Amino acid sequence: MRDFADRLKRLLVGRPVPSQALGETLLPKRIALPVFASDALSSVGYAPDEVLVTLAVAGLAATALSPWIALAVVGVLVVVVASYRQTVHAYPSGGGDYEVVSTNLGSHAGLLVASALLVDYVLTVAVSVSSGTSYLAAAVPSVAPYKVQVAVGVVTLLAVLNLRGSRESGGAFAVPTYLYMAAIGAMVVAGLLQELTGHLGRAESAGFDIVAQPGWDQGLAGLAGAFLILRAFSSGCAALTGVEAISNGVPSFQRPKSRNAATTLLLLGSIAALMLLSIIHLAGATGVHMVENPATGLTSNGQPLGASYHQDPVIGQIAATVFSGFKPMFYLVTAVTGLILVLAANTAFNGFPVLASVLGRDEFLPRQLSQRGDRLAYSNGIIVLWLGAVAFIVGFQADTNSLIQLYIVGVFISFTLSQVGMVRHWTRELATVTDARSRSRMRRSRVINAVGVAGTGLVLVIVLVTKLTRGAWVTLTIMGFLYLVMNRIRRHYQRVAEEVAVADLHDSRVLPAHVHAIVLASRLHQPTLRALTYAQSTHPTSIEAV
Repeated sequence: MRDFADRLKRLLVGRPVPSQALGETLLPKRIALPVFASDALSSVGYAPDEVLVTLAVAGLAATALSPWIALAVVGVLVVVVASYRQTVHAYPSGGGDYEVVSTNLGSHAGLLVASALLVDYVLTVAVSVSSGTSYLAAAVPSVAPYKVQVAVGVVTLLAVLNLRGSRESGGAFAVPTYLYMAAIGAMVVAGLLQELTGHLGRAESAGFDIVAQPGWDQGLAGLAGAFLILRAFSSGCAALTGVEAISNGVPSFQRPKSRNAATTLLLLGSIAALMLLSIIHLAGATGVHMVENPATGLTSNGQPLGASYHQDPVIGQIAATVFSGFKPMFYLVTAVTGLILVLAANTAFNGFPVLASVLGRDEFLPRQLSQRGDRLAYSNGIIVLWLGAVAFIVGFQADTNSLIQLYIVGVFISFTLSQVGMVRHWTRELATVTDARSRSRMRRSRVINAVGVAGTGLVLVIVLVTKLTRGAWVTLTIMGFLYLVMNRIRRHYQRVAEEVAVADLHDSRVLPAHVHAIVLASRLHQPTLRALTYAQSTHPTSIEAV
């Protein structure tokens, strides 16, 4: 049975890799980008939908603000990317937000951030895979009854690929991620060229009217209108999820680790910003209309469309309009967009194990999580993440709408506290550095982080207010539970350390209380007698010949 289990493990995971080959498993920038960017880039795929759906509550005129909201989101993205580029240089060990906050704000705040990130990584896998499975169920209706089983199977496949090592998993996901970026890029370029030449068509939903929800007949007026704009802004900030993963994955980069991580982060931020602005612009140019409930929120000639109408996502509607004369490109864009949602979960499979290993090293989680497996991946962390994601998928029946309410909260808790920690870091450094050029750079960095605190802190407040009763309380409850458990684990390790500590180094000889000696003897002869004599010289409590 044991031989069978070992053969199965080798078939799935592969042969063990010697520890001295660790450098060969490190990621170059071309592989690190798809490994760590898929989460953030997939978020850009559905962030425009969230912005348009939120604004549509107040009617069609309100959706005209979507480009300005996209610009505000990009502004926050720029600040966050700039902040994390400094983080990967100042704290390259892979602790990311946890290390920044623990060092500058104390262990209690660090544990709060760690709890938020651990929960958010698990939710990233659950949300991304459930959303990707929904695309599959929409395309192949016969899959719908088995949606949960398919989602669990996808998560299991991702776990197995990551157990084989980060280089192998990165190579497996590089092609689809680059294909997604190329397909969206081709759609954007083609759409902009058609707009410039006057040949850009109108989306199918452009012919429908948006019905404002009750109480919003006056549009975005008063405090309620301002609050709705903030809600749309916070929904658009979903595009920022996944940016922090690179700061937690610096140890996975090839040397020079910090420089390569910072470069990859800059590439990620630039691509995400361009994609978000381009998609929002083309959505307005093609007249895409999105509402929360299309059956009643959209009308044609004054009549509701009814339950038979299926509302395609923003990217799908833009692709159908831009490539109306070339259907293969439309299918390619929609297919790779659905695929990238599934692959987004791979970012968590790289970030969660590294963070868990740092917490295990600091004795806030079991030490086994800090150890690498046969393939030099943090196998125990991968397995824990797999179990957590499967629990959420099964518990919420792979319902993306329910899971998304639990999402984002942890990200902005870590964003805000991390940037508060960086402000304190630069303040402390300024007190000791005398070089004028260095002080100027540090002051500039502190200003960037201070702006980041204000921006992400505002988003955090809005997210908590708008999502607390819709499911965010579940996330906060799990975070609190993890916080308490990690504190208990830390106290356990401290108590064990005190019990085994040497009280007096001058009297450190500790003799065993009982010694049972065993002498192996085939028969009684001189060698046996010598062995018995040697055993007796150790003054055993008992002696036995076998």
